[in-house]
Amino acid sequence: MEAIMERIPMTREGYEALREELRRLQTTERQKIIKAIEEARAHGDISENAEYQAAKEKQAHIEGRIQELSDRLARAEVVDIPKKAPSKVQFGVKVTLLDLDTDEEVTYQLVGPFESDVENGRISVTSPIGRALIGKEEGDEVEVQTPKGVRVFEIVKIEV
Repeated sequence: MEAIMERIPMTREGYEALREELRRLQTTERQKIIKAIEEARAHGDISENAEYQAAKEKQAHIEGRIQELSDRLARAEVVDIPKKAPSKVQFGVKVTLLDLDTDEEVTYQLVGPFESDVENGRISVTSPIGRALIGKEEGDEVEVQTPKGVRVFEIVKIEV
């Protein structure tokens, strides 16, 4: 029986970034490491050749990353971001939240799990905050269980 592949939601931008990384690894990086291995082999006994061992390790890392990216791209489900702000929070939108405990505002874009980058305001729709926000509207309060305890946010703005 065939296993069902779980789809991975991602933005078009995230999909293109993964495709570009895969292309670079398959063309440029793969060729560089093959040359490095050949050069290290030319230095003689490979059993005690640190250069050779390091190159082989790097090759394994590159091949593993190629496999990982190929899998993600095969399972990718590109979700188009709406052209205008929807009334409810959904994948791809930017949401401005007011932390009701600290009175601080923060803005996040909801993206796929492999695109999240909290430092740059991109959180996964599968994160605790992301899951709590989906389907909510401006003015709604959202309780989120975080590692630091329960936090309460008010949705101030939904935009694209």
